[in-house]
Amino acid sequence: MAAVASVPAEAGDNPTYTNAKAPVDVRVKDLLKRMTLAEKIGQMDQISVVRMQGDCEWSGGEFTESCMKSVLLDNAAGSVLSGGGAGPAVNTPENWAKMVNAVQKYAVEKSRLHIPVIYGVDAVHGHNNVLGATIFPQEIGLGSAWDPKLAKDSAASTAKAVAATGIDWNFAPVTDIARDQRWGRYYETFGEDPLLAGTLAAAAVDGIEGANGAKNVAATVKHFPGYGEPGNGHDRVPGDVSMRYLQDTLLPSYKQAIDAGAQSVMINSGAVNGIPATASHYLLTDVLRKQWGFDGVEVSDWADVAALQTAYHVAADYPEAIAKAVNAGLDMAMEPYDAQGWSTGLKTAVQRGLVTEKRIDQSVSRILRMKFELGLFEHPYVDASKANGRVLGADTALARQAADASQVLLRNDGNVLPISSSAKKIVVAGSYADDINDQVGGWTVGWQGVPDGVTLPGTTVLQGIKKAAPSGTKVVQATTADDAVAQAKNADLTVVVVGEKAAAEGAADSPRPELTADQVALVKSLKATGKPVVTVVLAGRPLVLGEADGTQGLLMSWLPGSEGGNAVADVLFGKVNPSGRLNATWPKDIGNEPMYYQQLPGTNGGPESFVDAAYPFGAGLSYTAYGFDSVKADSSTVRARDTVHLKVKVSNSGHRDGDLVVPVFVSQPSSDVLAPSRKLVAFTKVHLKAGQSRTVALDVPPSRLAVTPGDVNGAGKQEVARGAYVFTAGTQTATVTVR
Repeated sequence: MAAVASVPAEAGDNPTYTNAKAPVDVRVKDLLKRMTLAEKIGQMDQISVVRMQGDCEWSGGEFTESCMKSVLLDNAAGSVLSGGGAGPAVNTPENWAKMVNAVQKYAVEKSRLHIPVIYGVDAVHGHNNVLGATIFPQEIGLGSAWDPKLAKDSAASTAKAVAATGIDWNFAPVTDIARDQRWGRYYETFGEDPLLAGTLAAAAVDGIEGANGAKNVAATVKHFPGYGEPGNGHDRVPGDVSMRYLQDTLLPSYKQAIDAGAQSVMINSGAVNGIPATASHYLLTDVLRKQWGFDGVEVSDWADVAALQTAYHVAADYPEAIAKAVNAGLDMAMEPYDAQGWSTGLKTAVQRGLVTEKRIDQSVSRILRMKFELGLFEHPYVDASKANGRVLGADTALARQAADASQVLLRNDGNVLPISSSAKKIVVAGSYADDINDQVGGWTVGWQGVPDGVTLPGTTVLQGIKKAAPSGTKVVQATTADDAVAQAKNADLTVVVVGEKAAAEGAADSPRPELTADQVALVKSLKATGKPVVTVVLAGRPLVLGEADGTQGLLMSWLPGSEGGNAVADVLFGKVNPSGRLNATWPKDIGNEPMYYQQLPGTNGGPESFVDAAYPFGAGLSYTAYGFDSVKADSSTVRARDTVHLKVKVSNSGHRDGDLVVPVFVSQPSSDVLAPSRKLVAFTKVHLKAGQSRTVALDVPPSRLAVTPGDVNGAGKQEVARGAYVFTAGTQTATVTVR
């Protein structure tokens, strides 16, 4: 298929915007001046593909020509998306590619100026909407690997699969931090720490946008800002935070990922401090544009512009809602239902004098620039015949590596693990042991998870254990709780797999994030047999274990993807030396949410009032013995603008090679503004052979020490306060004074 069907006669011969060799800015200006206001308005809208399929509501199916005409020609929509579960009638990579090609062909060949659409999808742990695509661990698992290269490689693999199906805009990575275990999107984040989340998100941006040697898939930093701070733990409930907390804790992860070169930012669906983020000029323009210099595309989340009128009631009607969002700085509205409504609404806003065409030109220029930079005008289509070969089963070894690295061993009493090769009988119990759908979590094939009746390729924990068990070891699946107890009595070991059901967004909210009563009862009964028990947790958040805690072994597997069963078995049988470390604080009991390690000090003294964790942030065991031998600073005094250079000596005194996470925390003996007892300011991951010692260099730039100064109303520019800073690695410390 040709990239541009024909050049419109009114454009003259060889218009500049069709010249691939012309500078992008020149192409954008040339195309923009040829566009009508209606065409510009259309570029700012993103419509769900289902509005062009079947009954053009929610039926899906084959395309309906009249609806394609309405969306892509009459209203000139600039973007199309497949929300969770919105795909072709038969879910294969080839059919996805054909579907996207069909949309693109209609837009390119039939629109007046032959402008391609940009097609978006949430590929957040692999190309997860496509049946047969390799499913990577959810971000919460990757976060516990503390490995930027692994995050980058996983994102690059995803981008290659996305590109193979013709899609050029990935709504990933999730860059929010998660501090409330009740929140339904906890598992979509890299964890609770801003530096860890920002570093891994930046690596993911690099992976997505550099996957094929050129920027042909755009990354999206989402959901800017503070989406992980809902007021009562429920998804999208408005949050209220101080300006200090916003600047010092919530914003840094997004900035780190944006600085990595992200081409787009998705805006938080919620409200911050009484203002819907979608309508906040301060956030969308003052922070993103002016302070951070972001010049990419700002896109709303699902139907959030309409919500300014219908849910938040900050606009009297839809044109006013559109005006608020656009004037705040929004470029593209994910208004998936009604292309005509958007076109009419923004046109009305212009006619009322609420939005200027100059402001529209700014947004359309950014959208067109992204399309040009992605090469869509030259290469709008993909070879659908190659999609299956490029997507199905691709990079399973990498997915297994990612799942291996995300396993966090939290208990290993009596060295119950790795499982002895002399074990004759292993019992596998729990309803999640052979459940691939809940093992992968939400946003897999469907929005809420794998739909009923769909078989997802992959390896469950039971299957992984059966494959990995040595010859002569009998693996028995317990069919009921009573059967599990009976079988355990003459077994060498029982592996009980517990967890939570797959879900997404508000449906995944959990007011009581704990093991269900039946699971607690099962684990208690197995403990009562007196035989060794290893608990494997498949969940998107730390779950309060209650009386189920205290088994000899405890392995947090998170939501490890389609290779998760193999990864669990790799750790249980010792093929892999576990290296994961908690990227989230694990509560002992219900009722202390939100819980996170950076809680500020105070005069509180009641029970459980200060980070009463069952397993703290950074916890994790290994099959070898590591030591943090020293931490030294290059200089004991620095200026506020200086980077602190540290050297940390670590060693492996055990008998196995392994990978060690090396975190460095900072504390302040005294400070004008409250400071947490420890704050992560640097980290790396190193491989240590048995008996090996290494010294690693870590830098702490001043931005990681800076805080918002002033009183309760502090809202100014961040500064590095003078005074002493204590850097800690393991139990070793070094003090540096900022003068």
